[in-house]
Amino acid sequence: MKTHIRFFAGAALLGLAQWALALNVPGPVVDGEWLAKNRADVTVLDVRPNQKSFTATPEFETDKKTGKKFLVELGGHIADAVPVDNKKVRVERVINGLKLSGMIPERADFEKLARGWGVQAGRPIVLVSTGMEPIDFNEAARLYWQFKVYGEDNIAVLSGGTAGWIAEGREVSSAAVKPTEGNWVAQADRSAELTASSDDVEKAMSTKSQLVDARDTATFLGLSKPGSVSTFGHVPGAKNVPTTLMSSQGGDAARLMGADTYRDIFKMSGVDPQAATIAYCNTGHQASGTWFVLHELLGNKQAKLYDGSMHQWTMEKRAMESVARGK
Repeated sequence: MKTHIRFFAGAALLGLAQWALALNVPGPVVDGEWLAKNRADVTVLDVRPNQKSFTATPEFETDKKTGKKFLVELGGHIADAVPVDNKKVRVERVINGLKLSGMIPERADFEKLARGWGVQAGRPIVLVSTGMEPIDFNEAARLYWQFKVYGEDNIAVLSGGTAGWIAEGREVSSAAVKPTEGNWVAQADRSAELTASSDDVEKAMSTKSQLVDARDTATFLGLSKPGSVSTFGHVPGAKNVPTTLMSSQGGDAARLMGADTYRDIFKMSGVDPQAATIAYCNTGHQASGTWFVLHELLGNKQAKLYDGSMHQWTMEKRAMESVARGK
């Protein structure tokens, strides 16, 4: 009997020890050094629109003056990373009788997606974008937001993405990867906390609460219009903070910047980085990077993402503001 008791007690302590030693990401952002050190203990999801580049070879050019090689065409991936097609992260949903594109999947559908990517319950997740241009960060930020909506907190993005990983001299693979089925389960539904509706945006207009338009300035002003939006311009009263400002410009990769830099960007754009804010764009993709910076890096827990964004807003024929457009 005593032997059995000692055995079960030992097993219980072992289980507690394993739980206590479970790896957690150090924050919403990790660098290449941390990922290289902990690679065997995390699930890396490589989010990119061009799936062919996942198994391609990176292409370099050499600076004739310095002899330094620089990446000109992304190819390959971090070893054993799972490819995630950026076009399949979001889905079509019917909301208030309207068929909307690019929306967050329902809870059960997102669980199915995550399991298909091999995500395991309790195992840290690191999201990796291509990292070639500042706008690439949204590939990771959008999926990060969806995981957060459904209760995942042990998750981070890799600053600089795959381009940054390569620039640091780390190896990449061109081998195809087929993940084993995961068992990830959504722990919560934080839609009310992290998502804004059209009515929330309407209320923000009337109360003069902060609305941040993450699109390029020409689109914000109404000088141009993407096909996903049916009307030129922006929500009246919104401030324009282009999503391209959420990652560093130039250099060997598009990397995230410091909190003080982001605070200044928002303040100089007329936005209080700690006040209640709704970020939007055309379809909720670009604004995910803005939400990430406000909510995760600056600690603004009042920041929300308008998932339907201008796609939904203009289909509902709500108020818009635009520059004069001559015929």
